[in-house]
Amino acid sequence: MNNQRYFIDKVAIVTGASSGIGLATATLLAKYKAKVVLAARSIEKLEDLQKELSQYTQVISVKTDVSVESDCRNLIQETVKKFGRIDILINNAGISMRAMFKDLDLSVIKRLMDVNFWGTVYCTKFALPYLLESKGSVVGVISTAGYKGLPGRTGYSASKFAINGFLDTLRSEHLYDGLHVMIYAPGFTASNIRKTALMADGSQQGETPREEGKMMTSERVAEIMLNHIRRRSRRATLTFTSKLLLVLTRLFPITTDHMEYWYMAREPDSPFKRRRDIMRERRNHQA
Repeated sequence: MNNQRYFIDKVAIVTGASSGIGLATATLLAKYKAKVVLAARSIEKLEDLQKELSQYTQVISVKTDVSVESDCRNLIQETVKKFGRIDILINNAGISMRAMFKDLDLSVIKRLMDVNFWGTVYCTKFALPYLLESKGSVVGVISTAGYKGLPGRTGYSASKFAINGFLDTLRSEHLYDGLHVMIYAPGFTASNIRKTALMADGSQQGETPREEGKMMTSERVAEIMLNHIRRRSRRATLTFTSKLLLVLTRLFPITTDHMEYWYMAREPDSPFKRRRDIMRERRNHQA
């Protein structure tokens, strides 16, 4: 069975649908003739997207801040009110950060946990009775940072690890109930998540430190995600770099820590770039 046939008339909720992976996923679901529920904070962006996607299928927009429990409850209620069921919940909404923990205002970590982790928990909690009834799919979009801590991303990694553990446990609890739970780790993807990443004081970064053009596109990430939902995969990790990192972490954990540090330190204006330069100076001096 191909994706086109599998997703026809399925009711799918996508959080963080106004941009990036969420937008690409919602668009592809609409083209596959699923009934799509768009959720994000910007209702203006959602309504514009709804108009565009309505040429393919039935679409509704629900203004949702996933860090607010009542918003997530309302999202599920509006979905069931309109369509009477839920087949797929894609917990995609998320924010990132870029700062050393020693410099970080703790409100930044709280914000990341509220959006990334609690947003997933809230939406899943309220959707779960309907997903159990339909034997549907709940998806958590994490990251390589949900398997291996990334320097300069303490709050981001913590929130993604938490999602990983939450959904892994949920799968075990409903092992015999027909519920499909998938943990999806795209790796670095061309999107606006790095532009909106929070700095040490909670302000947005504004500019991406990476070459977005060399990354996997949001559209490709969405396509692979839907393939795995159709196949009811347990986990999916994308990009060669991410897969290699996870293998090396298991085999050579200490060496991988150093490799990861240097890799992340190559970013322009890295929060730990000065430390890297000091270490180079020390090595040169010893030589």
